[in-house]
Amino acid sequence: MKPLLLLLVFLLCPRTEAGNIIGGQEAVPHSHPYMAFLQIKTQTTTKRCGGFLVREDFVLTAAHCWRRTITVILGAHDIDEQETTQQVIPIRRAIPHPNFKRKPFNDIMLLQLKNKAKLTAEVSLLKLPSRNSQVAPGMVCTLAGWGLIGQNISTTKLHEVQLEIQKDEECLSHFKSIYDSTTQICVGNPKEKKNCLHGDSGSPLVCENVAQGIVSFGEDEGTPPSVYTRISSFLRWIRKTMKS
Repeated sequence: MKPLLLLLVFLLCPRTEAGNIIGGQEAVPHSHPYMAFLQIKTQTTTKRCGGFLVREDFVLTAAHCWRRTITVILGAHDIDEQETTQQVIPIRRAIPHPNFKRKPFNDIMLLQLKNKAKLTAEVSLLKLPSRNSQVAPGMVCTLAGWGLIGQNISTTKLHEVQLEIQKDEECLSHFKSIYDSTTQICVGNPKEKKNCLHGDSGSPLVCENVAQGIVSFGEDEGTPPSVYTRISSFLRWIRKTMKS
């Protein structure tokens, strides 16, 4: 594994050498109404992550997206436009998983919104899996996000891609000890040029209309497979946190 591996948590699902989106396309506007665009401000720049609405006042995303200033935009397709469907909501608090220590495990975070989202045709909740929910190798799921669509080519419009669940052995061979099949999912056929992109971190992997994974990390070249947080492994923490 390359030395850059330790940086993957912060460069998650990076850009690829290809000149276009990896096997994906622009989504039909508002066809993923659960999606949240996270505008993340640091001292020097503004970054982006994805997330998704799981309750009117909570968004689920990746813990490595944490920064002190995060604004959530719901109901967006083109994030550069002031669409009438958009709801811009600051967060009350960010709650990373307590066992996330800047390592590629427990990469999950809840964002409590200052105000409840208004549910509309363009803003809706995404169903969480059951505790015993499983995704089988070969299953094809959907990822949407506002990540890069090519080398140094950003997009303001939501894109989507279909990705295939892989056997755990595929990620164990790529990532060795930083892949844990009990809390992570291996996603993306190495034989296909389909993968998540830089800026997609925190976006949901949706299988049969259920959120099963959260974009976490991948190879520095952007080649599949990539690793997603397995949501079903964290249901108890999610429910307990949203109750508190």
